[in-house]
Amino acid sequence: MSTRYWCESAWVDGAVARGVLLSADDTGTLTAVETGIDTAPSDAEAVSGFILPGGVNAHSHAFHRMLRGRTHGDGGTFWTWREVMYSVAAKLDPQSYETVARAVFAEMLAGGYTSVGEFHYVHHVQDGTPYGAERPGGDAADPVSDADEHTERPGGDANDDAGHRAHAMERALARAAASVGIRIRLLDTCYLTGAIDTELSAEQARFGDGTIDGYMDRHAGLVDSFADEFPVNAPGESFVHVGAAIHSIRAVPAANLPRFTELSGPVHVHLSEQPAENDASQSAYGASPTEVLARSGVVDDRLSAVHATHLSEKDIALLGGSRSTIVMCPCTEADLADGIGPARELADAGAVISLGSDQHVVLDALRETQGLEAGERLRSGQRGRFSPAELITALTEGGARSLDLPVGALEVGKACDFVALRTDSMRTMGSRDEQIILTATSADVSLTVSGGRVRVRDGVHAELGDISELYAQAFAALEMEG
Repeated sequence: MSTRYWCESAWVDGAVARGVLLSADDTGTLTAVETGIDTAPSDAEAVSGFILPGGVNAHSHAFHRMLRGRTHGDGGTFWTWREVMYSVAAKLDPQSYETVARAVFAEMLAGGYTSVGEFHYVHHVQDGTPYGAERPGGDAADPVSDADEHTERPGGDANDDAGHRAHAMERALARAAASVGIRIRLLDTCYLTGAIDTELSAEQARFGDGTIDGYMDRHAGLVDSFADEFPVNAPGESFVHVGAAIHSIRAVPAANLPRFTELSGPVHVHLSEQPAENDASQSAYGASPTEVLARSGVVDDRLSAVHATHLSEKDIALLGGSRSTIVMCPCTEADLADGIGPARELADAGAVISLGSDQHVVLDALRETQGLEAGERLRSGQRGRFSPAELITALTEGGARSLDLPVGALEVGKACDFVALRTDSMRTMGSRDEQIILTATSADVSLTVSGGRVRVRDGVHAELGDISELYAQAFAALEMEG
């Protein structure tokens, strides 16, 4: 069996192609990409507009979406915003987080993304006890959701053992992603200290694993558990993948950082988002956060540095020379008044640029992409710092590299993931070919396909329906007014 889509125009091999016929097998993997096909074959769905490979959201904190439109009234800074964020994190349990993430991931699909890197650190019960473990008094930690207790493994056994239930929050995110049809790299995050040489606060207790060995053991268990429950098969049908993350050099002591060289696959880190982070690093280590990571052997082509806003020339050379990936989150960086990072200089030094939505002040792949260029223009006084082709590459191939996923291009052997943009809307009418990347918004996403299947059409999820109703359920689950 196969699925076929005939596309009026599409981004193929780094250029605009006309009359593109995409064929996928029953795993959702592309088996043929043909161009110059004048009319749609009778067995293919005709897709009008301009087709892009599915956007890759390389940095997400799903639950942060619940803060949208709630933190602007009193000004403040990143640090005061963070306190409000902690209050929402405290409300999450596996069942409510699955409900929240389902809505957020569905909105991502509607906004032009088909893959996401979920930078996840809410691991345990509020007091830091792992799910399924016993407290000192002998009582079991807060029970996992009904879904966790009754989900069956491939072999048919109930998931009721403590080792499996320990990953209840991670499994909630994975199930949410699989249910909406977005490809996820779950970036299991190490978070050991509240600041350099400072213990975790009560608000942060559920983020931590006690020691680096505790993190490594839990991470290995997560990898093994997910290998059984969410096997990685053909590119098109493999929706759940695991990676690792260092929350920041504030949250992981420098002496622990070399342990991340033992892991395979992508490693992500929040890097120099705030000047205060740089100051703390200089005070504690006599070096910038980038230099601390480099001394530990972590800065290489597997590393994705998120934000990378406040960098020195030496930092830029280290990240560029190692061919690290940089994950810019323009809308969040603007919303939190973080600053504008040196994206052009990093790219020129050899780093790969990708994009993320971080706290989801918007979930709009086009606006994030436009924000990358807009920030560059504002800080440089020049236009065209990134060409339309480079912007498309950042949204697609750059993100695919960051997350090490088989996506990012309409290419045989990769997943059949794409989005269709209207070329005849009041926003895009008259846009010339790939310059639509600078004019379209999520309102122009008419179709989102992942794994060869239509997931969202005209803003409505094909299986779950109205995405705003999913959010109503999410706010209710957290007992927050929507």
